[in-house]
Amino acid sequence: MTLSERLAEYVRACFSGLWLQSHEHDDAIQEIARLCHDRNWSFASWDVDRGLGRTGGAAEAALAGTADPLAAIRAAGSIAPDDGAAVLVLRNFHRFLGSAEIVQAIDTQLAAGKQNRTTLIILSPVVQIPPELERQFTVVAVELHGSDQLEAIARAIATEPGELPEGEGLSAALDAAAGMTRMEAENAFSLALVRETRLAPHVIWELKTQGLKKSGLLELHRGGESFADLGGLEALKQFCARALRRRSTRARPRGVLLLGVPGSGKSAFAKALGNELGLPTIVFDVGRMKGGLVGQTEERTRQALRQLTAMSPCVAFGDEIEKLLAGVSSSGQSDGGVSAGQFGTILSYMNDQEGDAFFVLTANDVSKLPPEFTRAERLDGVFFVDLPGTKEREAIWKIHLGHFDLDPVQRRPRDIDWTGAEVRACCRLAALLDVPLIEAAQNIVPVAVTAGESVERLRSWASGRCLSADRPGLYTRGNEVTAKPGRNVNRGPSNN
Repeated sequence: MTLSERLAEYVRACFSGLWLQSHEHDDAIQEIARLCHDRNWSFASWDVDRGLGRTGGAAEAALAGTADPLAAIRAAGSIAPDDGAAVLVLRNFHRFLGSAEIVQAIDTQLAAGKQNRTTLIILSPVVQIPPELERQFTVVAVELHGSDQLEAIARAIATEPGELPEGEGLSAALDAAAGMTRMEAENAFSLALVRETRLAPHVIWELKTQGLKKSGLLELHRGGESFADLGGLEALKQFCARALRRRSTRARPRGVLLLGVPGSGKSAFAKALGNELGLPTIVFDVGRMKGGLVGQTEERTRQALRQLTAMSPCVAFGDEIEKLLAGVSSSGQSDGGVSAGQFGTILSYMNDQEGDAFFVLTANDVSKLPPEFTRAERLDGVFFVDLPGTKEREAIWKIHLGHFDLDPVQRRPRDIDWTGAEVRACCRLAALLDVPLIEAAQNIVPVAVTAGESVERLRSWASGRCLSADRPGLYTRGNEVTAKPGRNVNRGPSNN
C-alpha cells in the first residue's frame, strides 16, 4: 500500500493526528499535496523558515508568513472548509514539543479536528511524541525506495551510453543504493558517474557508509580477506555462500552462530564472507548502543537496527556475542532491565526483520547465551569450529608460509594442538625475527594447553549438538582429547 493510499484511509476515517516519519520531506509533502488535490481536500504545510505553504483562500491569508508554531496550530481551524476535509503538515515540528503551551494547543486542536475534519500531520525524521499526546497520534513510517524506484532514479541520472550497467551489474548498483533517500541516491549515482563514468557499486557503497560514521553505532569493516585466506571450514563456507547466493523474498537467510575454540578462524570467516560475495560487512557491537540516559539504550539499539536494514543486503558481524549478552538473565537486578529490553529488541529483529542482513555471530562459551537466542528461525545453524585437523592445518600452513614469504620446505614444529591463529603467529614471528619456524615456535603456547579444561568442556558440549564447520553433518567428539605436554593425541579427520 502506497503512502497516499494509507493517508487517504486515515483522513477519510477522521484521524485528527498523524506522525509521519520520513527523511524525505519534500517528496512526502508533494505526495500529500497531490492526494489532497485529487480528493478536493484543503491542504497547507508549515515550517519555521517559510511559514505556511500555498493553499489559497482564507487559510493562506490567516497563516501566511507566520513563523510562530503556536499560531500555526491555533489557525489550523481556518483551513477546514465547510464541506470536505483539510490537512495541515507541520515540518520538523518535533523540535517545538518541549513547550507545555504547544503540547496543550496540539491536544486542543486534535480534539477539534474530529469535529471539523482537520488532520494534523507532523513530518519528522524521528518519532518523539510527548506522553500527553501518545494516544492521539498514529505513527506512519514512510517506506524506503524499492528497486523499481531506485532504477527509475538511476535511469534519470545515467543517460549516456555505457553509464548504466545491465543485468547483474545493475542489480549490484541498486543493492548498494538500497535504503538511500532520493537525494542520497542521486548524489551517489552522480559521484559514480564522475569518478568511474558508470554506476560502480563500490562508489555507491562508499557514500552509503557515511550514515554509519555519523551515528557511530555500526562500523563498516574494510579489509581484503577472502575464503582463499582460510584453511578448512569447507562445510561452513559452502553453506553460507549457497544460502546468500540463493536468497529470495520467499526464502531469506537469517544467519549463523559460530561456536568454537579461540583463534580457530571464526572472526576471520565473518570478515571474509562479505568480500567473497560482494557484500559489505557491518560490525554489530551491542556495547556501542549502550546509553547513559533512561531509554537511550533502547532507542540507540532501534536506530542501529534501522541502519542495518538500510545497509542491506549485508553481513552483520557480532564478535564474542556471549560477553555482550552475559548480563541479560540478571538485568532486572543489575541495570533495571535495560539489557533484557535491548536483547528482546535484537531477538525480535532477527526473527521478523524486513531487511536482508545475514548475521554471523561468534561465541567462545555457549553456556552464557540465553537459550532463546539459538532457537530455529532466528539463525539458520549453529556451527562448531574445532581445532583444525591434519588436512586443515596443512592448508593453513601453506597460506601463511606464502603470505610471509617463508621457505615452504623447512621443518615445522609439532602442531597437532594448534589453532589457525597460532600457525599464523608462528609464521609472523619467524619472518619478524628472521628465524626458522622451529625456533619461532618456542614463543607459542597453544590455547589447547593454556585453557585445556575449558576447550575440553566446549568440545564435549558441542558433540552431537552443533554442525561441523569442516565437513557436512553434526560435529562428533569421537575419541579425541585435547593435547597436553607428553601425551600422544589421535586427531585424524576420521575421528571428527
